[in-house]
Amino acid sequence: MLTPKLVTTLRGYTLPQFIADAGAGLVVGIVALPLAIAFAIASGVTPERGIFTAIVAGFFISALGGSRVQIGGPTGAFVVIVYGIVQQYGMAGLTIATIMAGVILLALGFARLGGAIKFIPYPVTAGFTTGIAVIIFTSQIKDFLGLAMGPLPESFVEKWIAYAREAGAASLPSIGVAIGSLLVITAWPRVSRRIPAPFVAIVVASVAVALLDLPVDTIGSRFGSIPTSLPAPSIPAISLADATALVGPAFTIALLAAIESLLSAVVADGMIGGRHRSNMELIAQGVANIASPLFGGIPATGAIARTATNVRSGGRTPVAGMIHALVLLLILLAFGRWAEAIPMPTLAAILVVVAYHMSEWRSFRNELRGPRSDVIVLLTTFALTVMVDLTVAVQVGLVLAAFLFMRRMSEVTNVAEIGENFTDPVVDSGTFSTSREGPLPKGVQLYAIDGPFFFGAADKFREALGQVSSAPRVLILVMRRVPAIDSTGINALRNVIERFQKDGTRVILVGPRAQPLEAMARTGILAAIGEDGVVSDLDAAIALAEHPGPGHPAAG
Repeated sequence: MLTPKLVTTLRGYTLPQFIADAGAGLVVGIVALPLAIAFAIASGVTPERGIFTAIVAGFFISALGGSRVQIGGPTGAFVVIVYGIVQQYGMAGLTIATIMAGVILLALGFARLGGAIKFIPYPVTAGFTTGIAVIIFTSQIKDFLGLAMGPLPESFVEKWIAYAREAGAASLPSIGVAIGSLLVITAWPRVSRRIPAPFVAIVVASVAVALLDLPVDTIGSRFGSIPTSLPAPSIPAISLADATALVGPAFTIALLAAIESLLSAVVADGMIGGRHRSNMELIAQGVANIASPLFGGIPATGAIARTATNVRSGGRTPVAGMIHALVLLLILLAFGRWAEAIPMPTLAAILVVVAYHMSEWRSFRNELRGPRSDVIVLLTTFALTVMVDLTVAVQVGLVLAAFLFMRRMSEVTNVAEIGENFTDPVVDSGTFSTSREGPLPKGVQLYAIDGPFFFGAADKFREALGQVSSAPRVLILVMRRVPAIDSTGINALRNVIERFQKDGTRVILVGPRAQPLEAMARTGILAAIGEDGVVSDLDAAIALAEHPGPGHPAAG
């Protein structure tokens, strides 16, 4: 259903609900301000770009989205990929990559592939999410300690080597501001949850630094003045070579946006007892990621923490998210210059807390106790995210998970020869049933395929049938428990049938289900074995083997 939730929720909308949504939007707008600034700086762009993103993308995600309470904006998931794109291609490259990602998201939504995102293996998402958290934490050590360093090295290991080399030059005022901000962020929720802790930490730290005249970097001292209005929309010029090179990062941005937004929508559903529209959510994410860079923003997606804050504050319709964007716009217009006083150690403290919660280290630890194949995917994705590149990590993680899935599928599929008597254990297991007793008719061999007949199981099938020493008069293949077959399975089945038919063997298929039957019909297998070569049960197959009918090769 491609209808925004806003359209649905405005039917019967009441004044009390508007008041509740407005209050929630105000709270979430205040929460979003420091996070938008912090994520922008961590991504290697100027702080106002985070605000632009939260305003523009946040509005479209709420107005067009498939969730009642989703709050959109810049998130920690994009920090690594955005930083890498900016360092290599500049803001122009980031703008084009984000627009391309928006187009990809639109295509996914209109193709109704929203439900497919849930099939991305959890070890892949857990691996790169925890890896991103580690990278965010690592990137904040410089400002947390107040180290007067130049640009940080790109390599994760080199960053920590540089920190160790410069540790003796740490600034005590910066450390004090950062630790004080951490204490406020962790302790304030015990005092009040109505006023967001990060906002309180920013106010307290900014006032303290100004009154005490502490030698601490602020947004103003590092980035200069912050604009007090949205920029005019524009599209930068970029070479075809760079645009082609940005296709991979664009797909990564789109994949992260889809995963994060739908995960956030699922969490929100659990909190309000609702049900989001995944395809509409992807379309909204696409529009948001096309609009955001036009106004100087960066990639955006659904933000779980801000969405949860919206729900806890009473927001129940997309109006709350739209008001959150308007609140941020008013803050930018009226108080944008005040953001210049925010201390950098405070933003570092906020991101350290974000990284801690984002890491979900307990879930990561639990995954290490899971199946070995899942652990391999988890650790590989995590290591590649931290040590190499997020795009590479996602691609390798998905491919590795796919290969391990193939291996598992081949392990659960079994191809077994049934012995001479119908009392054999395989028969009694329920693979098939028959009213007959005693030995098989002379010259008849019986095999049962149990499980999906995908390419992982094709070798098992060929190997099992290849052990037949002499061609039987009739070969019966029981396919009652084959739920699906792919092209490799079809090819293996065709090769086996052709080989046996060349030796004068008749092949009978027993009980194929709808999907395998349709696939065999389209590929000509059913025509090759004849109309009477497919029967519904084993009794009919045995009767056909005993009395093949006049003129049939098996009759001889």
